[in-house]
Amino acid sequence: MKGNRPALKPLPRFKTDQEMEHFVETADLTEYDLSVMEPFRFEFEKKEARVNMRLPNSLLAAVKDKAQQRGIPYQRFIRETLEDAVSTRKKAS
Repeated sequence: MKGNRPALKPLPRFKTDQEMEHFVETADLTEYDLSVMEPFRFEFEKKEARVNMRLPNSLLAAVKDKAQQRGIPYQRFIRETLEDAVSTRKKAS
């Protein structure tokens, strides 16, 4: 315990989005340790176009490694990297 504050509870694990939504709507989140939370980018836009490209094995392996470090699928990592590149260019222009 720090001072008069009780120790914070760890966040529970959820099996479904509905369980998590119910928890967020009903729990007192001030009782939980939120320091383990990390930003997460939600993908709302429908993905309609397909891209097929050839890459050197070493580049694909590096992409997959970076994606694994971030805990996301490698195709999402590629998509986010492309989105960041496009938005950076728009800001610089």
